[in-house]
Amino acid sequence: MENQSFLNTPLIHTPHLKTDVESRLQCTDTTGTGFIRSCYIAISAFLGIGILTLPYAVSRSGWLALILLAITAYMSFCTAILLKRCMQADPYIRSYQDIAELAFGKEFRLIVHVLMNLELYLVAVGLLIIEGDTLHKLFPNFVINLGGLRLEGELFSVVVTALVILPSALLTDLGVLSCVCHGAAAIIIIIVSILFTGVSGGVGFDGKSQLLIMGGFPTSIALFIACFGGHPVVPTVYISMKNKHQFTMVMLISFLFNNVIYISIAVVGYLMYGSDVQSQITLNLPTRELSSKLAIYTTLAIPVCRYALVMTPVASSIETGLMNKNGDKRSIRLLTRIALLISVAVTACIFPYFESLMAVVGSICVVLASFLLPCCCYLKISGTYRKWSYELVGIIWIIIFGTVAGVVGLMHLLVILLVRCEWVWVW
Repeated sequence: MENQSFLNTPLIHTPHLKTDVESRLQCTDTTGTGFIRSCYIAISAFLGIGILTLPYAVSRSGWLALILLAITAYMSFCTAILLKRCMQADPYIRSYQDIAELAFGKEFRLIVHVLMNLELYLVAVGLLIIEGDTLHKLFPNFVINLGGLRLEGELFSVVVTALVILPSALLTDLGVLSCVCHGAAAIIIIIVSILFTGVSGGVGFDGKSQLLIMGGFPTSIALFIACFGGHPVVPTVYISMKNKHQFTMVMLISFLFNNVIYISIAVVGYLMYGSDVQSQITLNLPTRELSSKLAIYTTLAIPVCRYALVMTPVASSIETGLMNKNGDKRSIRLLTRIALLISVAVTACIFPYFESLMAVVGSICVVLASFLLPCCCYLKISGTYRKWSYELVGIIWIIIFGTVAGVVGLMHLLVILLVRCEWVWVW
């Protein structure tokens, strides 16, 4: 008998919904992915490079910030379920953009497409910053003189990273990279290595910590939200499942697992280094210990493997538009991907602040894609906004939370950047 819990019962009742028999057929796909595989895909979609900033995020606000992390995770889970219910409104929905078009038209589909590509682009910049910072940690005094050009520090590291990434950035078949780069496995290796460094690496867990620091909450919430940016993948997980009735359980397991991982690295990192923790926890690790070396070198491997996977959708979007005007597909593909890599490297050199970049991603891209848009699309498609209910109140709270977190986080970030750049305002 079909589960009738509130998490699994569709709340959308529209004229174009399938009949009950057709819906049952749609929810059973013999060629789709199984339960375990779907859980792994969902977990990997939400485990990203932003996790490295969590100890820093907690250090800005104190231990009570972990409550805010749990609240953010719960709201993110709720909006993932809202996306599922949007997909149940039309059997032809196959992507996040389809949901946006169904709710608000083709123009909104384009806006969502641009937003998703912007997030991918910023994540690619973050990958180069991580690689540059980690290389600089390993080789702090390395300098190259090319004529009158002197490359050193993070600038040298970013240039080297771009050159290393270039071959993979030109690939069109990413099958090998997708097999090699398992994001969830890499993150778990890093966490376990950090824990071993604290236990046996002479670091200990005696970092100076505080219960509450009010002034750091805007930064913390922006960094927390940045860890929940996997919602554009949610429709793909749903449509690929053999038994779509299991989708809610897949999301629940993935969010619980990821939240345990998030809290673990935040707690361990803050206990180890306290208020001295850097924006990337791996930058605090000693380079002499085997466990810390494993964490550092795993961090080095992530950008090299993931860059092409992250930027290929962005490059493909640009190439599609250019190929309509020019038939030389090979040249367009090569030039587009080289130009994108150069622009990403230049951005990483101009804006080398990883924690600030992740705060931008959280305050703008993730707030929109993972909090506001799922709520707005669901309200429009289902018509829930027409009548007051507990569900509507809950959705409104998510919208308020996302809006306030995004605006406050972005404004606080701008103030930090102004101070960092030593700009003086005269009022």
